[in-house]
Amino acid sequence: MSWLRRPATAWMLFGLTVLLTVALVPLSFAARQNPVATGGANVVIALSFAAVGLIVAWHRPANPIGWLMLILGVGFIFYIDCGLYNVLNYRLGHRLPLARVVLLLYHAESEPDFGLVPLTILFFPDGRLPSSPRWRRVVAGYVALALLDVIVQAQMVVYALTHHRTQVNSSGQLLLSDGSYSAFFGPVGLIFFTSWAVAVGYQVVNWRRARGERRQQLNWLMAGGAVALVSFIAAIFLSAAHGGWQVVANILGCGLAALPAGMGVAILRYRLYEIERIISRTLAYTIVTGLLLGVYAGLVLLATRVLLVSSPVAVAGSTLAAAALFTPVRRRVQRVVDRRFNRVRYDADRMVEAFAARLKDATDLDTVRADLAGVVNRALEPAHVSVWTAKD
Repeated sequence: MSWLRRPATAWMLFGLTVLLTVALVPLSFAARQNPVATGGANVVIALSFAAVGLIVAWHRPANPIGWLMLILGVGFIFYIDCGLYNVLNYRLGHRLPLARVVLLLYHAESEPDFGLVPLTILFFPDGRLPSSPRWRRVVAGYVALALLDVIVQAQMVVYALTHHRTQVNSSGQLLLSDGSYSAFFGPVGLIFFTSWAVAVGYQVVNWRRARGERRQQLNWLMAGGAVALVSFIAAIFLSAAHGGWQVVANILGCGLAALPAGMGVAILRYRLYEIERIISRTLAYTIVTGLLLGVYAGLVLLATRVLLVSSPVAVAGSTLAAAALFTPVRRRVQRVVDRRFNRVRYDADRMVEAFAARLKDATDLDTVRADLAGVVNRALEPAHVSVWTAKD
């Protein structure tokens, strides 16, 4: 199968993802749906998986994670396009070619496609299964369950077509009111969901035990997974709302793209050791933003409700106060966050500050040179340090 792991194959899968994304626009309009609302975050997620998969497959063709990401990208967009095609045929009454085949493919690849995500996490970062034979049996059973799900989904579609029960919802999914297949799909969906938790739990255990480069790789996975999880939960809660909150939910859903992005950085080891700085800066600016918003809202309420100041004046004064507080608050919060989440940078900054304080009173050049070499060794841990000084 090595002939499949070629750059041309990766580019073909990525190009197919792009073509399916372009096809989503006319299909959405034909199905009387908004393409942004229909695709939205799903398109961003699919393209992120495909783009990262292309880069990983290009540089690490032997690593199956890149190919799994490419398949996920194609599958996500293909699933949306097939749903719109089903709406055109079985909801709006159009008679387009291959309608039955598309309906079959839509249901057959739905759950197994999403089921590739736990395998991608489990294979991270080098594309190998855990060494224990127990894990190989678990993965084999998981793949067998996915194949069984494909067979049952196909049988359900055949049943619907032969009994002329092809009503679909606005997403293109069959509506079978008798619930004859729920006894199977319910437990299967629960197993797929549990597999996500098992894969993440396995990597969490590895993260606690890992050291050095492997720990940095797992840090990127955990950071991307945390952003994706928070975005997913927030999008679910906001998607139930109406009006502008639905737009916010779609925007937050794009945060799921952080998972493939973090995995790509970890696998390729590109700027691998910058994760602590990214985490500390993200936390710092999030905390600062929350504090300043609280200060701003409190000052506006105090001025308008208690001091009875006119609203434009109160807003302008609160804005100026929040802007004046930004820099000192950011410095203090960044120092506290670095102390907890970016200890290496925090300790290095303290060493440099102490050296600068000693340098003010230093008079002996040899002492300064030895002190400088010691600070560089402790802060950066280089393999070798040399100091050259020019003498008059």
